[in-house]
Amino acid sequence: MGSGAGPAGPFRYPNFSWYFTGQVLSNTGVWFQNLALQLVVLGATGSAQALSGITIAQFLPIFLLGIPAGRLLDRVAPRTVLLATSLASAVVTASLVFVVTRDPDLWLLYAMVGVLGSVQAFERVAAQTIIFELVGPDGLSKAASVSTISLAAARSVGPALAGLAFQGLGPSACILINAAAYLLVFASRLRIRPDELHRRSSQAQRHPDVKGIKAVGAAASGTFRHSRDVNTLLVVNVVISLLAMNFGLVLTSTVNLSYGGDAGAVRAVHTLNAVGAVLGGILAARRPRVSVRSMIAATSIFGAALALNAAAPTLLLFLAAAPALGIAVGYYQGIVNAAAQESVRPQFIGRMMSLMTMGSYGMVPFGALLMGWVIDASSGRVALAVSAVSAFVCLVVVLVRTRSASK
Repeated sequence: MGSGAGPAGPFRYPNFSWYFTGQVLSNTGVWFQNLALQLVVLGATGSAQALSGITIAQFLPIFLLGIPAGRLLDRVAPRTVLLATSLASAVVTASLVFVVTRDPDLWLLYAMVGVLGSVQAFERVAAQTIIFELVGPDGLSKAASVSTISLAAARSVGPALAGLAFQGLGPSACILINAAAYLLVFASRLRIRPDELHRRSSQAQRHPDVKGIKAVGAAASGTFRHSRDVNTLLVVNVVISLLAMNFGLVLTSTVNLSYGGDAGAVRAVHTLNAVGAVLGGILAARRPRVSVRSMIAATSIFGAALALNAAAPTLLLFLAAAPALGIAVGYYQGIVNAAAQESVRPQFIGRMMSLMTMGSYGMVPFGALLMGWVIDASSGRVALAVSAVSAFVCLVVVLVRTRSASK
């Protein structure tokens, strides 16, 4: 069965449809939990530093466990890992109810979020690794791009639904809603039929002495001429994630501190950004094949959109520019994920995506600290300008390295 034309192609595979449904449910449910934890901690402490502990506890395990997760996924079926992490996430999330009180034990809360983050380290790598098995080599680029739409789709409705649930039902209900969502995710992943999956080669098991980046680099020859293309993707992913993907912090601070916008304006800018990201993901999915050179357009569009938002002199113009930034984000994420999937032989996708996950999610706590310092020292608009510069620097890196590789 071919992948078909356009972004709808991957959905011709029932397995991919069930996978995508689970991802939307998972990403939407997380908003309920994150909002509840953030408001509970802020209400109990009034401290942004205490709130940053939630982010660190959630994402630091991904940075620490990324490589072990990748090595595991090159040996264990991703579907099996996804089923296990869904159930584990449901149990850990439900247990958070017992610590979400008016006077929470912060260290216990951090510890439990850290346990959940450890589970998610394996879940996120497995969710990327299974894409090849769902659609095979012919549909990989489109499916990898389409999979990023689930994040944007959840971001477009998740905050609003979570806010209503928190106001009407309280934090414990929000936590239980997320736990129930994980059970629905488990059910959707259970519907993935193992006999219809495209198996990856087991060659990764024949080289137990080759680890991490070396293993991925050695695998690059199957798609690119030089392993430097893989390294280019990894470097660009880290730089962009560190300096240009902190939208929860940067957009909120810009609206509130630079323009004096209220909570409604904050919700509006995030919603407009998320809707644009869905469109950007669809545009990325329309490309029949993606390579590292596709990052030239992705980074240039991303940098231009960041610069446009940084230059907006009023809140109204900033809101008008928000969808453009969303489109650029969705397009960049779709292209970089597809390029990473295509950059190595199938048997090394687990390790490659573990390194990409470490770069994207593992940089979150460090990026939040760094961009928070920039905002406190200057403004959110300056932070957006720094992000734009980082995207353009990455554009130059891609241009230079791909041009050298093509000679």
